[in-house]
Amino acid sequence: MLKDFNLRSSSDPTSLVSATLGLARQLEVGEILQEFVDQASQLTNSRFGMLATVDTWGYPTNFLYHGFSLEEQKQLTQAGLHAHFFAKVPDDQTIFVNDITASAQTDFATSSFPIRNFYSCPVQLHSQVNVRIFLADKFGDYTEADTQLLTLLTQAASVAIENARLYREAQNRERWISASQKITSTLLHDTDEEEALALIAQTVLEVAQADTALIILPSVGYTWACEIAEGYLAPQMLGVVFPAEGRAMAVLSEGAGMIVDSLQRASTMRVEQLRDFGPALYAPMMNREEGIGVLLLLRKPGAPEFESDSLPLAEALASQAAFVLEVVSARHLEDVAAFYDERDRIGRDLHDFAIQQLFATGMQLEAAKKRVTAGGMNNDEVVSLLQDSLTSVDESVRQIRQIVHSLRDKDYDTELLERIQRETSIARTTLGFAPGLVIKVDGQVVSTEDEELLVEVNNRIGADLSDDIVAVIREGISNVARHAKATAANIIVKVDGKAPQGQVTVRVIDNGRGIPLDRTRTSGLGNLRARARRQGGDCSVLPREDTSGTILTWYAPIFDE
Repeated sequence: MLKDFNLRSSSDPTSLVSATLGLARQLEVGEILQEFVDQASQLTNSRFGMLATVDTWGYPTNFLYHGFSLEEQKQLTQAGLHAHFFAKVPDDQTIFVNDITASAQTDFATSSFPIRNFYSCPVQLHSQVNVRIFLADKFGDYTEADTQLLTLLTQAASVAIENARLYREAQNRERWISASQKITSTLLHDTDEEEALALIAQTVLEVAQADTALIILPSVGYTWACEIAEGYLAPQMLGVVFPAEGRAMAVLSEGAGMIVDSLQRASTMRVEQLRDFGPALYAPMMNREEGIGVLLLLRKPGAPEFESDSLPLAEALASQAAFVLEVVSARHLEDVAAFYDERDRIGRDLHDFAIQQLFATGMQLEAAKKRVTAGGMNNDEVVSLLQDSLTSVDESVRQIRQIVHSLRDKDYDTELLERIQRETSIARTTLGFAPGLVIKVDGQVVSTEDEELLVEVNNRIGADLSDDIVAVIREGISNVARHAKATAANIIVKVDGKAPQGQVTVRVIDNGRGIPLDRTRTSGLGNLRARARRQGGDCSVLPREDTSGTILTWYAPIFDE
């Protein structure tokens, strides 16, 4: 207690209270540690101070300094003297030497960094933070009073770190919950599995403050491999097979995640590519007690370890992602089932109506052929028969057109411009802002009041090309929302000329970071290119000239339907 403290140093109770308040004002562990070494140096009248956090392997890391200029800190690091000081003193007891030259056992007399005396001790700041502090060049002698002073300061720092931990956990929980909501709301819209997995990896990478995020899924021949990789060394990790006896599969079989302090220092490593990483967090993707994948978060060597409170949050988000993926898969199966049902219905309709009628017409023409060959029909009978056959063929064509028309969404009967405006209106929700829309016909901007030009656009562009234009705008907006992190976007639709020399061009322009051009998983853009090629056009995604965003350009010629 403070009343039992014998102030034999130059410090006074007021200085200690001020130091305690200084620690209490900090909300980040790094700031508390810097404040701790600053106050320890000042309270003990030490000219220099160094502090190093100690990892679970006992190695000092993350050095903080007091009294050293930036140039001196650089020199200490380059010469390895910061580690030299800690290596020459015991790591489990307090030691102070007031005459370096008379104490050969510490080997500081030969150090290129001249100091007269020093003080070193291990300090436990909260149960999860172990540090070692090194003080040097005190104006006077180090005594037991300094130890008592540092003990009181340590207690204050421990309280400050606990408060910072609670604050960090609250912020951390808020980030994970926000990420969970974002993933769920996005994936429950029309999203394919690859895009869903990429979104999960990108979101978790950011919220966990990791350097790399991997998603390990079932692969060929009962193996498990990294199917999605985002961040540092992602190309190197993509496709890497994870053995059955490794950590990832252990996490999956047990249904519980784990935190590894350093993969680089791990005694057993079955996936050698992971040697390039430090701290790791494994979270199983569980759905109804069945593991469907593993979420692996990695940080670079030397980075701080993942906090223990992040593990249950990561496990919860991974399980939620597994559930959403099942929903995406179920929706896909439902679409496939609906597709096969629709195909069966089309087959029945074609058979019952058009094919049967064409078959009857063919039989009628075959019989007529035999009679004409045998000379049993005059010209009037032949003309009448041909007329009836042509009528039957026309009726069959009409029935086929009705069947094809029934396949089209009711929305497709709406005018093109109205559909485009509807897409941009809906985009406000996904983007968080309203995109700009410009429609030009032969260089003239079309307004909603110009009914003549509106009719002209619909007359020039057929139903099939209209469907593709709407799909391009929809996919372009979706890409901006998922990947670009933009604050503004513009959609430009240009209709130049008429069939057969006309052309329609769609551009989606954003001011975000864009879509990485080296991405290998671009199913959405692949669909747009396929639509363009089917229409005889092309599609490209390029950065803007000022590199402040991306331009998606899609064009196709206008043909008569």
